[in-house]
Amino acid sequence: MTKIHDRSVLVTGANRGLGRAFVAEALSRGARTVYAAARDASTIVDHPQVVPVTLDVTDPESVYAAAQYVGDVGVLINNAGIYLGESPLTGDLGKMRRELETNLFGPLNVTRAFAPTIAANGGGAVLNVHSVLSWLAVGGSYSVSKAAMWSATNAMRLELAEQNIQVVGLHLAYMDTDMTAGLDVPKISAPEVARLAFDGVESGATEVLADDVSRTVKAALAGELEALYPQLAAQVVG
Repeated sequence: MTKIHDRSVLVTGANRGLGRAFVAEALSRGARTVYAAARDASTIVDHPQVVPVTLDVTDPESVYAAAQYVGDVGVLINNAGIYLGESPLTGDLGKMRRELETNLFGPLNVTRAFAPTIAANGGGAVLNVHSVLSWLAVGGSYSVSKAAMWSATNAMRLELAEQNIQVVGLHLAYMDTDMTAGLDVPKISAPEVARLAFDGVESGATEVLADDVSRTVKAALAGELEALYPQLAAQVVG
């Protein structure tokens, strides 16, 4: 388990939505410093304990420059991501690669750069923001990228455990942000997700399932595929 109090926390994609909620929640738990990272650091909230950091997760040079600038991180939140949702079979492969660069290789870039710092500071935590669509392939290329990141998180967890670094995967379905503004469905708030995520970090969890949808889908992984994809049950086998 990793306490947030008096630790330095770095949040990627910190300029809006869930990223901004992570910044606020870390401050409320007594974080010493919150490094709020975004491609445009001028969009970061102004607060005496918040240090804006220019960081593009898809650019290794930008990531490693940020790692050289920030030397006391104990908790890393890999939050930056994009949703494009291309069809894996007929969609734009260029957009799919962009999604993978952001949602898979981006967190890998950042973790590879900052894990040595976290280990040198006595250990800490890495939290990766996934999605229920890591387990449910109805989001096209977004699901592909998040499923890949889920597997990468499991691999990270095994490698970083010996360095006293806890790795936590966060899964959620609909969250009340700009991305879901047009959807008339039940949504969890970004501050609530951030609270649950940090509760998980501080309690030593390996996964945080932030809503009932995520818990239901995770439980269904042990069953037949038709339970997750009812349309398969309707197929006629020739």
